Amino acid sequence: MKGFSEELINWYAGAKRDLPWRNTTDPYLIWLSEVILQQTRVSQGLSYYYAFAERYPSVTDLADAAEQDVLKLWQGLGYYSRARNLRHTAVLVKENYGGRFPADYYSLLKLKGIGPYTAAAVASFAQNEAVAVVDGNVYRVLARLFGIDTPIDTTAGKKQFQQLADELLGTPSSLHNQAIMEFGATVCKPKVPLCESCVFRLKCQAYKAGTIEFLPQKAKKTKVTERYFNYLVFSHEDDFYLKERQKGDVWQGLYDFPLIESDMGVEDPEFIIHHADFGDWKGFELKQRSETYVHLLSHRRIKATFWEFELKRPDTQSAFTTVNSREPIVYPLPQLIVNYLANRKRPTG
Repeated sequence: MKGFSEELINWYAGAKRDLPWRNTTDPYLIWLSEVILQQTRVSQGLSYYYAFAERYPSVTDLADAAEQDVLKLWQGLGYYSRARNLRHTAVLVKENYGGRFPADYYSLLKLKGIGPYTAAAVASFAQNEAVAVVDGNVYRVLARLFGIDTPIDTTAGKKQFQQLADELLGTPSSLHNQAIMEFGATVCKPKVPLCESCVFRLKCQAYKAGTIEFLPQKAKKTKVTERYFNYLVFSHEDDFYLKERQKGDVWQGLYDFPLIESDMGVEDPEFIIHHADFGDWKGFELKQRSETYVHLLSHRRIKATFWEFELKRPDTQSAFTTVNSREPIVYPLPQLIVNYLANRKRPTG
């Protein structure tokens, strides 16, 4: 497509959003924005970017932070492995690069949690290195413009799209890459794309063929499994009890309530109270059972019920962390727990 990059950059000059990470060449801040925006809308990620940039203005500041503090600041973004990798990478940069965040593509690829897309974005935006970015937006733009139905989640597809992106890359690369990503985010959107105002409409193969909604293609469909969580919300006066989630499952390092997982939804309290995972709780009274909360993750649908118990005396089990309901919770929580606590009503009587 002759003149593609020039036309794209011209469009970008008049249509781009004013975003803070576009006003810096600091590779650390650019990397920070890219990690936050992975699987996150700009409208949601913007406040997190400001919060992280203010709390941890340098990669050394982030490296020196406690993991729990990073997870707490990340709370609500999901995919918490990104937050753990974020801090881990910062530690590596502090230890191996003297706190100077690398800006060239191949050095960036050596860092944990940084793949080809993020490395290309940072190298391009920070120092105009001639490497083409290929993210979800770019896949969508290229698939539709060129009518490519090769699945993007296959080796052949990834190779084909990367090669095409490399061939189309114009100069300066920072503007080209930002422009094509912006175009995919604001015009060539996944649903309800703005085809009538698209500067490439007359050249777009998918528009001509009426296949916009079918591109890009994927070979695999994500299988979503259902899990049933029965949370035990034990309270005594203003205190209730949390437990840190361990490795090997969702929300590692975050805090939620003691939990019984079942094969299906549970309505009978006797099943809960006599379950082997109920633990050694004594002197309690069941107050109420919540509605079912549905929480969607990338590969799981969690259906959670909160069983609320009142204790006659404070709990002394060392496995749990005591939290006062009248004070801000300093521990990082899954959004599911945040939603429940926001709706929770103290039982009366």
